[in-house]
Amino acid sequence: MRVNLSNPITNTFKQVKVGFSWTTFFFGCLPALFRGDWKWFGIMLGIDVVTGAFTFGIAAAVVGIVMAFIYNKLYITDLINNGYVPGDDSSKKALLSKGFSVKE
Repeated sequence: MRVNLSNPITNTFKQVKVGFSWTTFFFGCLPALFRGDWKWFGIMLGIDVVTGAFTFGIAAAVVGIVMAFIYNKLYITDLINNGYVPGDDSSKKALLSKGFSVKE
């Protein structure tokens, strides 16, 4: 399911997927890089390097699976904290049903 988020201050619009992140599952920290989400790109890359170095990549794979489940939620939460609001009523309802606190 995708939701529409818009920032009324900067007049930017983003369409974001809610739920499991298949792109993070297959490509690790690269989706965060392509989205311009520097904070989570650095965190995921750092965790992958540190855990992968000591476990020959096994722990990095486990971390990648965990991040695939939570990355989209983290990304949407950061967008909402940076001033993005739902672009329409269906997006607002979808976010509320997934447990996000939405500003009016």
